Amino acid sequence: MKGFLFSTRRHDPQDAQVDSHRLMIRAGLIEKLGAGLYHILPMGLRSLRKIENIIRQEIDRTGAYEFELPILVPASLWQKSGRYDIMGKELFRIKDRHDNWNVLGPTHEETFTDLLSNLIKSYKELPINVYQIHTKFRDEIRPRYGVIRSREFIMKDAYSFHIDQESLNQTYQDMRLAYRRIFARTGLETIPVEADTGAMGGSGSEEFMVPSQIGEETLLLNESRSYRSNQEKTPVVYSDLNVDDFSKINIQDVENQLKKIHTPSTQTIDSLATFLNRDTKKLLKTILYRAYYSDQQIETVMILIRGDRQLHEIKLKNYLGAIEVLPASNSDFENIGSAVGFAGPLHLKKQVRIIFDMSVATNEKWVTGANQVDYHYDNFYPVMISQDWHKQLIDVSLAVEGDLSPDGNGVLMSIKGIEVGHIFKLGDKYTKAMSMTVLNESQKPIHPIMGCYGIGLNRTMATVIEQNFDDKGIVWPITVAPFEIVLVDICKTGDERIRTEKLYQQLIDAGFDLLWDNRDLRPGVKFNDAELIGFPIRLTVGKTFFESGKVEVMIRKSGKKTEIGETQLVDELHRIREQLIKELPKLPTSATS
Repeated sequence: MKGFLFSTRRHDPQDAQVDSHRLMIRAGLIEKLGAGLYHILPMGLRSLRKIENIIRQEIDRTGAYEFELPILVPASLWQKSGRYDIMGKELFRIKDRHDNWNVLGPTHEETFTDLLSNLIKSYKELPINVYQIHTKFRDEIRPRYGVIRSREFIMKDAYSFHIDQESLNQTYQDMRLAYRRIFARTGLETIPVEADTGAMGGSGSEEFMVPSQIGEETLLLNESRSYRSNQEKTPVVYSDLNVDDFSKINIQDVENQLKKIHTPSTQTIDSLATFLNRDTKKLLKTILYRAYYSDQQIETVMILIRGDRQLHEIKLKNYLGAIEVLPASNSDFENIGSAVGFAGPLHLKKQVRIIFDMSVATNEKWVTGANQVDYHYDNFYPVMISQDWHKQLIDVSLAVEGDLSPDGNGVLMSIKGIEVGHIFKLGDKYTKAMSMTVLNESQKPIHPIMGCYGIGLNRTMATVIEQNFDDKGIVWPITVAPFEIVLVDICKTGDERIRTEKLYQQLIDAGFDLLWDNRDLRPGVKFNDAELIGFPIRLTVGKTFFESGKVEVMIRKSGKKTEIGETQLVDELHRIREQLIKELPKLPTSATS
């Protein structure tokens, strides 16, 4: 292509926090419109379309059918599933001129299920896998990192429908393989990790993560990678649990040991540990939260957790089945007869639900708050709350580096990662909510079970850049570069331009994905732009070409330059192109390979 519209910048944008954002603006791939809103420019769109084509090819290989559904969805569908409230403020809600509420879809479980309920009537038509590649919306509270976390984005979302779990498991693995192939073809090395299902619901979930220092997710894995999980999903394993011993402790045997101690200015666990000269592992942290439910109910809950552990809000929210959980206010402490910084489970004037974290079972007695400013209790035994407290243990702690691996193989280490894909086993949550049924072999109506599979295209493009750049600019993998080859000419006469155009046409006829940079600019500007944008192969035609027919060929990734005769150029470019493809991550042949 010649005469292509693109514009580059010398300086980094002031609001760019990460390299992909900085380079996408400078290379003329995107332009900011507002907070979390970006124009995709022609150069960026070519890369995005290549990613889209790779996704479409691999998803089509699974036998999925492509659709395109409306972005604007009646709120009644989301109310039917219960997610209208659960999604909270991230869901764009719009009222039309008829006073009807609608949403801008961040995902389309409800819409596809409603549609398929009208199209599919019998188990004989299942399984079926449907997808779209379309614009989505999410009202991010803090859009950041350019298109990695934006308010409008393009996503491939697929949904499969099945008669039984075996069928779902097969499609889940087919899609898992498709995802691994997609990311390998775009040049990304991904780590599939267990993940929380969140507002999506369902029985199983896996994220495809790309290790990155700017990742917003923390991944926990052991050295052999036999265990890999998102931090939200990782259970905390303790080597010193003594659950069996606690059933033998009777409240009458320990109630006289409780001792109230004066602990001035010890509102934090660390200050209390210093004052008492005790390890935080011997102190019991009491945390008060408010839980908000879809039926508008609000509950105050008290969480008991070992002093060195941190509460994980997502684990708490999932256990409670709440829409949202938030730290309690000072007035909540006062209402139950407690005090901020000195809270404990004993002698409250108003009872609340008490949740025992697994860590509480690592000691038989504790120091805990006395619900009075500057006072704590020593020798507190959980049996003082309930004789069966040890049967109520819940894991609501945040797993961290150094914890035991849940599969029993070593300890965990942490890395940061960017999520580029997510797959779920949804079960019948949405088919029940949307009243979708099919007739089974006995001609009885049943609710199909579902899978859900999403990839963010804009985020994938940005993540490719995060993994492939240097101090000169982007270093695109050849499969997703805006153009595979850029032809830079240094023409001084009309005859030289005619000869360059002849070469350009020969390469186009040979099937190469080629941009001819024929702008009337200094060679240095063209070279710098070629390196900034990151074309994998650069051809330069100048004095040597016009005198002896040799073209300078430079590989962007290695910087290696060679001079190739015009008659050998096509064959050599094919060879270089194949070599750059071979350097991509190896294509997996199975979901687990």
